[in-house]
Amino acid sequence: MPPLYARIEQALRTRLSTASPGDPLPSEPTLAAEFGVARMTVRAALDRLAADGLVERVPGRGTFVRPRPAPRPAGTLMSFHDQVRSWGQVPSSRVVEAALRQATADERASLRLGPGAQVVSIVRVRLAGATPLALEHACFPPHLAHLLELDLERESLHRALRERGLRPTLGSSTLTAEAAGPHAGLLDVPATEPLLVETRLIADQRAEPLERTVSRYVGSRYALQVTFDVEAGP
Repeated sequence: MPPLYARIEQALRTRLSTASPGDPLPSEPTLAAEFGVARMTVRAALDRLAADGLVERVPGRGTFVRPRPAPRPAGTLMSFHDQVRSWGQVPSSRVVEAALRQATADERASLRLGPGAQVVSIVRVRLAGATPLALEHACFPPHLAHLLELDLERESLHRALRERGLRPTLGSSTLTAEAAGPHAGLLDVPATEPLLVETRLIADQRAEPLERTVSRYVGSRYALQVTFDVEAGP
């Protein structure tokens, strides 16, 4: 059974789903009385909501619902770095892996590489402020090994590519979902947390494969917006 603070956190998440930005949450003593727990247990639940960017804790005033970041239009090619800056937050990364390695079969097919080819593999936890939003597995053709020399915690890979005359131009992606499972620790979420998984292939201005990336977004911290046409019926 989940700890008490986790159950309180989940109950408050349900309430937040129908709340408006700026709405106040009940005080810690009020919530402690409601759930029949100590104030420190309530505080732990509120701290987790604040870490996810769902609420803002203002000393001396209380806890308030924060506006959710604008969702990324699914049909728009925007780097994570630029998107987080558009929210008025500071993007950063924690590097998990940065190396040349043997390509998988899927990577070879996506990047049009031959048997035994290597890829530039860069795995990073992507953050907005101090909050982990995604675990990103990006791979590039081996002739882009210079990317490993960048400050991968702060620099934008797409910006570095553009500076070298390679413009990310066309993209396609597939969306699936999975539980956090083995990735939970890196994203600071429970193993059962739903993740939105985007497998994306990006081509350059010559329509040559440039990047294959699998990004696992924390569902409660990130959203994609889809615009579509409705086919006329018979």
